[in-house]
Amino acid sequence: MTDAPTGPDRSSAPTARDADAAEVGALSAQLARLEHRLDPQGRFTDPDGGVVIPAWRRATDGENRWPVALATAVAIGLQVALPDRLNLASRFLLPAVETVMLAVLVSLNPQRVDRVSRPLRRLALALIAVGSLANAYSATLLVIGLVDGSLGGSAGPLLSTGAAIYLTNVIIFAMWYWELDRGGPAARATAANTDPDFLFPQMATPHIADPDWEPAFVDYLYVSFTNATAFSPTDTMPLTRWAKMIMLLQSAVSLVTIALVVARAVNILK
Repeated sequence: MTDAPTGPDRSSAPTARDADAAEVGALSAQLARLEHRLDPQGRFTDPDGGVVIPAWRRATDGENRWPVALATAVAIGLQVALPDRLNLASRFLLPAVETVMLAVLVSLNPQRVDRVSRPLRRLALALIAVGSLANAYSATLLVIGLVDGSLGGSAGPLLSTGAAIYLTNVIIFAMWYWELDRGGPAARATAANTDPDFLFPQMATPHIADPDWEPAFVDYLYVSFTNATAFSPTDTMPLTRWAKMIMLLQSAVSLVTIALVVARAVNILK
């Protein structure tokens, strides 16, 4: 007598519980590896446990949205404060567009900039582009007016107008640096690209820098201000060609604006 055929052995087939257990085991092993890379102060080290990995080379919580949002609002206010003749169509047209874009960005990502999103990044770049267009238009009209003599009847208003365009230029280029360096703030937060476009002093001297340091908007604002004032890089060096070209452009705009405004104001005062 032969045994009756039996169905497949269900006890040997993998179950959902087995899959969950395998996933938990893999996560536990990964967590153990990460814990092994922590030094006594809770900082990440290299795989051998010898060198602390700086924050700008590893994933972090992301940068706070509000410093750049506040700087953007200041730039918009400076554009509105310019005379009507230096604005495109109306002093409120482009600033209104920028305000709407800023409100959308803040509402969709109000806290930390750690969300990698192509639509959000495109919107942020569009906001900076509109601000650049508005300030470039105002700066061009200012230069033309100074050259042909149609502007500059009084030193006080001329200096205040030049200062507003200069400060807006500083903020706009700081936003470009902040949004383009290593793919933007969200990409930096996820450590998607560790090859920097700007070499900050903390990167060049990691042995004396805080391991938790990473570039934030204030650092890019400082780079923009020093470049616009000295007409050249100071302590932060551009590494990529686009970074060099955009710093060159900012220096050129600042040089022309400051030189013409100051020269005209001095001539009026004499």
